[in-house]
Amino acid sequence: MTVAFNLPRYPLAFLPTPLHPLPRLSASFHARGADSPVPGLQIWIKRDDQTGLAGGGNKTRKLELLLADALAQGCDTLLTTGAVQSNHCRQTAAAAARAGLACHLVLGGQPPAEPNGNFLLDRLLGATLHWTPRENRLNRLHALADELRAAGHCPYVITYGGSDPVGASGYALAMEELFDQTRALGLRLDAIVVASSSGGTQAGMIAGARALDWDVPILGISIDEPKAALQAKVADLATRTAAHLGRTDVFTPEDVLVNAGYLGGGYGVVGDLEREAIRLMAQAEGILLDPVYTGRAFGGMVDLLRSSADTFISPDRFGPANVLFWHTGGQPALFAYAGDLI
Repeated sequence: MTVAFNLPRYPLAFLPTPLHPLPRLSASFHARGADSPVPGLQIWIKRDDQTGLAGGGNKTRKLELLLADALAQGCDTLLTTGAVQSNHCRQTAAAAARAGLACHLVLGGQPPAEPNGNFLLDRLLGATLHWTPRENRLNRLHALADELRAAGHCPYVITYGGSDPVGASGYALAMEELFDQTRALGLRLDAIVVASSSGGTQAGMIAGARALDWDVPILGISIDEPKAALQAKVADLATRTAAHLGRTDVFTPEDVLVNAGYLGGGYGVVGDLEREAIRLMAQAEGILLDPVYTGRAFGGMVDLLRSSADTFISPDRFGPANVLFWHTGGQPALFAYAGDLI
């Protein structure tokens, strides 16, 4: 049973994104035999790195809804904020270009000496860049919006990662897409694993799963937040997203699965976990992860599957376990982290 959410969208993404198994990676777990915590494990991947907008990524789904909302309000400028290598900022700049809008990006920190990765793409896409200390980004974002209004513009302000009820609803739609794909394949998923930071992707997935009456566990691997803080944030946003979808579902932190055991050196700091995960996926399946989000999330998933998979796979499963890794994109940032990866 699928749900027609019927939300206004501005078409940006190539959908549905591919869903396919990772046979060589799965075989590496089979080789462990009886020692494997998950005998017969099959790993699948949902390729939101293939959404197609200026390098792709998960933010494109959110931006389809956010851009539709901006145009409905008569806005002429998209305005958002993020880190120097923000995937969200890069895709926002591309969305603005596609719709013929101006784009202003508030980036935390200082301009890098070499224009590379997402920062290079921001410039190629024509965004106007504003720099501020990382901790001041939201203050600067709203002050800039006031400055643009005073200059006669109509800016549409998008928060970190597009993670508000409008943007997160893009991942309720994504869950409907995945639901249909798994039913067409006759595939039962035992768990979904995704990187979780600003919370919008996981919140939308949780709200969408509830609307679909789909009880698949959705584990967020925290990129930069303690467990309790991320659970509370995602639960609140999932509740507000459900309301945006016209539903009355309420979510508590206990409804949100989070593992915050892989924070490493902090946000954007590449360690052994990320290096090994990126190499494993590249050399086993020819798929590139990114150094900030999917490298950390996939590394955490692999570690859990090798050691304590029962923390997120239901013990009442029957037959081989099917675990899905949701690839949220971000590969352009690889080039900015070359010195940390090689």
